[in-house]
Amino acid sequence: MIFVAFSRGFRRATHSCSPWCDSLSIMGASRPRGDMGTRRQKPEERIVMRWFLRRGDQLVIASILVMTVLSGAAYFGMQKMRSIDYIDIDQAPSVEYRFLVDVNQADWSELAQLPGVGETLARRIVDSREMQGPFLDHSDLQRVKGIGPRTVESLRGYLLPMPKAEAIASDASAVPAS
Repeated sequence: MIFVAFSRGFRRATHSCSPWCDSLSIMGASRPRGDMGTRRQKPEERIVMRWFLRRGDQLVIASILVMTVLSGAAYFGMQKMRSIDYIDIDQAPSVEYRFLVDVNQADWSELAQLPGVGETLARRIVDSREMQGPFLDHSDLQRVKGIGPRTVESLRGYLLPMPKAEAIASDASAVPAS
């Protein structure tokens, strides 16, 4: 099938020698002279389209592609020119957090977070503190069943220093005088 360009669009050519001839005509090869017949063709029928678009359509598409490429290049160029270096924010150095517990005031849930102390042992510490009074020294923790000298040594880094015995015995010295 051969398509011929006219001023108002495409139209199928009136002759057809073979499908092979049609495909050659589309690719730009000349048609065999014997199949033309004796009728003389009009000048606009002699033009066989080698492209699927007219010359004007090709120019429009080419100009759109060029404008797209140029606008993309301009956009990325402007972004590169506008790029600002990152702002360096001074950050404070990290501080190591230490979990410290006061054995005489901590609840069982706080004591259970210590390494080597579970819920059961934490409840025993609180019960011992309530029944026998506050701990005067870290070594007093050994009075709780399940805590020995090794456990006390492993917990020393997590326990707040014990206050003086006078501060624990009397509430008057712990409260500031007004």
